[in-house]
Amino acid sequence: MKTPNNSKTKAQVWVVENGEKCLRQDQLTTEEPLEIRLTSPSRTVAITMRTPGADFELAAGFLFSEGVIRNKEDIQKMSYCTDESVDGEQRYNIINVQLQMGINPNLQPLERHFYTNSACGVCGKASIEALRLQGYAKITSNLTVKPEIIYSLSEKLRSHQGIFTATGGLHAAAVFDAQGKMLHLQEDVGRHNALDKLIGRALLSNELPFSNHIVMVSGRSSFEILQKSVVAGVPIVCSVSAPSSLAVFVAQEFGITLIGFLRGERFNIYTGWERLSISE
Repeated sequence: MKTPNNSKTKAQVWVVENGEKCLRQDQLTTEEPLEIRLTSPSRTVAITMRTPGADFELAAGFLFSEGVIRNKEDIQKMSYCTDESVDGEQRYNIINVQLQMGINPNLQPLERHFYTNSACGVCGKASIEALRLQGYAKITSNLTVKPEIIYSLSEKLRSHQGIFTATGGLHAAAVFDAQGKMLHLQEDVGRHNALDKLIGRALLSNELPFSNHIVMVSGRSSFEILQKSVVAGVPIVCSVSAPSSLAVFVAQEFGITLIGFLRGERFNIYTGWERLSISE
């Protein structure tokens, strides 16, 4: 039986170079479905394509960022599937989450997640209103940082991406303190899964909210990245590439400083420029 942390898969590839070919062994990022089930009420709340590893953190982070739980104490137990009717290997692709007695979450907003992949789910401004209705307030952190700290983040993120170095095929999310020190990093084939793993780890170790921290993701900033950042209380979100229009809208509405195209000593500020200590 495989282990639940099989993040890399070996493969044979033909390499063509200078008109000649040779057979080599390569490593691919593993991509498999993870089904997140609640035991009471008994229901599948999400199926996401992810890289195996930190599955409990992913489940906890997803449930927290979607408002199903408010703290780690809401979770009574998490376990891989023990149903003997399910194939042995596939049991590691199912997480059962037992909530504490008396918790009756509103699961209707989760319908957009029932089938999702390594890209971002379909959502719109109605989802922003849902964040307001769940009681998430505008982020009022007094955190300010110098541009030099922001400049340093992309190289730190890249240098700590161990699985990316081996496979070249997955995303990362990392949290930094106000001085630019990396505290934690998570990798996954989906950028929003990487962030859920990051948030889930912090939730289970009582490190939330990220009120005085910076979060950086590889790739672009989507609605889901910003939505999860709102729930985790992140004042500054950075990404290697561009944000989407809806991501900018969420950042404006909830007081997040949103930085994109962070590469070397250059970046764009889309919202919340006042958290950057920049000379006139």
